[in-house]
Amino acid sequence: MKTARLILTAFYLFLSLLTLAQKQKPNILWIITDDQRADALACFNEAASGKKSSPLGYVESPNIDLFAKEGVLFSNAYCNSPACAPSRASMYTGKYPHHSGIYGFEQNHPNAKHCNPVIPEILRENGYNTVRIGKSGVYIFKWGPGLTWTDPDFYNLVVDTKNNLQKVGMTDYYKAKVHGKGKLGGEQETWYHPNGSTSNYYLSVKEGDVPQEDIAKNNQIDKGQDILRAYTRSQTKMILGGESTMPGSKTIDGRITEEFQNYFKNANKTYTSLDGRKLKGPNTLEPQFVSLGYHFPHSPVLPPKSFRDRFENKVYKIPELKRSELDRLPQQLKKLYEKMKIDAMTNDEKQQLIRDYYAFCAFGDSLVGASIKTFKKYCTDNKQEYLILLVCGDHGWHLGEQGISAKFAPYDKSNHTTVIAVSSDKKKFPAGKIIDKYVEFVDFAPTFYATAGIPVEAKQYDYLDGYDLAKVVSGDKKAREYVLGEMNHVIGDRAYIRTKDFAFSMRVREKDGKPKAKTLTIDIKWALYTSPENAEMALYDLRVDDAEQWNVANTEKYKKLAEWFRQKLGNIVLGDGRIECDWSYENKWARSDFAIGADDKVVDIPKKIIPKID
Repeated sequence: MKTARLILTAFYLFLSLLTLAQKQKPNILWIITDDQRADALACFNEAASGKKSSPLGYVESPNIDLFAKEGVLFSNAYCNSPACAPSRASMYTGKYPHHSGIYGFEQNHPNAKHCNPVIPEILRENGYNTVRIGKSGVYIFKWGPGLTWTDPDFYNLVVDTKNNLQKVGMTDYYKAKVHGKGKLGGEQETWYHPNGSTSNYYLSVKEGDVPQEDIAKNNQIDKGQDILRAYTRSQTKMILGGESTMPGSKTIDGRITEEFQNYFKNANKTYTSLDGRKLKGPNTLEPQFVSLGYHFPHSPVLPPKSFRDRFENKVYKIPELKRSELDRLPQQLKKLYEKMKIDAMTNDEKQQLIRDYYAFCAFGDSLVGASIKTFKKYCTDNKQEYLILLVCGDHGWHLGEQGISAKFAPYDKSNHTTVIAVSSDKKKFPAGKIIDKYVEFVDFAPTFYATAGIPVEAKQYDYLDGYDLAKVVSGDKKAREYVLGEMNHVIGDRAYIRTKDFAFSMRVREKDGKPKAKTLTIDIKWALYTSPENAEMALYDLRVDDAEQWNVANTEKYKKLAEWFRQKLGNIVLGDGRIECDWSYENKWARSDFAIGADDKVVDIPKKIIPKID
């Protein structure tokens, strides 16, 4: 009997110590905005140029500006793929696209044997309660058998933008594909109004023409809400500007914020979510990992009236595009321009494009500020440590630079973002510090793991491509001298490398399509040995052309330098552990290892091939 009591006492002591250990792990909040370019934040602009305004004009971000002063602002943060799904895949996996095999918007799944657990999986395995509120945007789904649209069980609790908010009307706008025949099938827009009514109509139908009644409703909404739409075929009817039908709190981003606040205001309790489900608030004895995914400033760009009015009289510098600039582009980048161009817009429309985008970002700033305040209060009330990582945004966005309103490109505006880390541990992330060393989105996974006390230096995490950002701040990690990216979407497979002085990109696979079982890593060295014309190289000398307007890859003066970059980048993304996977199979993939160690993070260009500048 005495022995049994001793065993029971020891067991309860163990549980008590385990609970204490869990409580000591810092809470982690990971905020991601969508399509937000770096210069939408005054704090970034001050760090980069000493001025609060962007190169185009006025921006407004008071909440994030104050937040940045509490921690570290990384002014040279770059995504590893300039589109939502592959960019977020690099975050979640901690791998470059050429190591994960995720190059675009293809469905992928964790059953392929080259896959490793992703951030929420690893944190859940290490005692965290994992929560996602808002957008995911990662195209990782459960394997069927066969491809599915079923989300894996990465999180203990999910409130999804589309499935749990927009579908039940907790939004200002919702576009959906309607299945059926003729007028019963197509794409439909629905707008929500403060009085509870809705306006909906077909944008397109599967058979025949869109009914005149729907066209009239569409025109009425466009006029009433001052809607600016893209006109190219690939961006048909995309909303690039306009005014929301709802006040800020009732927009989709307002609802995401409301749901986030509901969660933390109901600690140790059950509450009713906006879509009517009974959910559990945080257990204060468990460390929290929460991914908060905002919609703004992704299309539809619809700032609420209160914020749009504040930007009404702002006048912006409109980026110029010269015909000579287009003529020097390789075919891939010309194709991107044709798909995303804004040439046909009037100057007034281009002004609106820029003005509404920055107004939408300013509105989002107010919501981010409110969410951070809620999270910090929860941590303070429960005497818990924390890390907040704010990623503005999952990639950048062009507002006329290179003649486009889009992402998808190897240019700075598609890939440059702002990352801010604030921690209760000021030794790791000191207040008011600006770091201009290169950081990449593959750095988020090791940063979270290290925060959670996970030994990221252990062999089992060798697959991680990034650095713990705390070690970048302290200088314990040698600074990388370039950043990498790759994407196969819209214009085929293209990779880029960016250094302090040069930006280079090229086609890395001959065919535009995604990897297929029969051709995995076949002709993998094609880009290294094909003609420079076939490789479709683009090189910009940032010493004299930081706007990337003058491709010099094919000029006599820069040919040797372009070839050096072709070999450097090609060996990294094609031969240093490249993965190509046919995701329509459960486990069909191949690895290319002909240049192991090529990714040395060093730019060792022979001085004799670097052109002198005046």
